[in-house]
Amino acid sequence: MITREVREWMQKVERGQYSYDDAMYEFIRFSAFLTREEMKMIKSKIENSYKK
Repeated sequence: MITREVREWMQKVERGQYSYDDAMYEFIRFSAFLTREEMKMIKSKIENSYKK
């Protein structure tokens, strides 16, 4: 389940407040609590945010 903290983290990633490495580190920390579909969606958002 995506919590408020995860949503806030995703917003920070989209705004570029984290380096790619820091974003992936945070993702790894909470990914065990997500479903496979949520993980794919978030990973896609991370990759799209850093392709720019």
